[in-house]
Amino acid sequence: MARGFKKITSTYVPLNIENVDTDQIIPARFLKATTRDGFGKNLFRDWRYEEDDESKPKVSFVLNQSRYRGNILIAAKNFGCGSSREHAAWAIADYGFQVVVCSFFADIFKNNALNNGLLPVTVSESFLQKLFEQCEDATLTIDLVSQTITNDITGEFEIFDINAYKKTCLLNGYDDIDYLLSLKTDIVQFENHYNQT
Repeated sequence: MARGFKKITSTYVPLNIENVDTDQIIPARFLKATTRDGFGKNLFRDWRYEEDDESKPKVSFVLNQSRYRGNILIAAKNFGCGSSREHAAWAIADYGFQVVVCSFFADIFKNNALNNGLLPVTVSESFLQKLFEQCEDATLTIDLVSQTITNDITGEFEIFDINAYKKTCLLNGYDDIDYLLSLKTDIVQFENHYNQT
């Protein structure tokens, strides 16, 4: 599981393309690995390179433009649609993104992201469009504790929803097993109490 976080302030990478499906995020030919490592180098592979050749980056694609960097990916609506492959979340996280912001996520992608330490933040379409308009050298602050996302240029913010259990996991860097282990003392106390009655 990724390290826990409470607040992130970062520049962001704008991917203003609607209906990005999981095969575009990580093409099927790269799904052979059994660990989560190394998927980031093939994130948006077919959009990043000419003729699938790493020596021929497409200069028009946002990940190949040095002016866009950061731990936050901003995506147009319906991000993560298509197949249910968990590798899409792995690739985004392995590339270095900690948060994906969008006005609408495919449900399976959203759950896969949360299960893999990647925070999906849903915002209004109007808020999202302002982020695309102001993206160069702009920063966002995502506060997981207060569940707010703030446009640091304008001061505008929105509150986002997140499942309370997944919020706890992200704040602490837990996966499901880590979460259960964190309750070990409580579980042992309950068992001891139950066995004494």
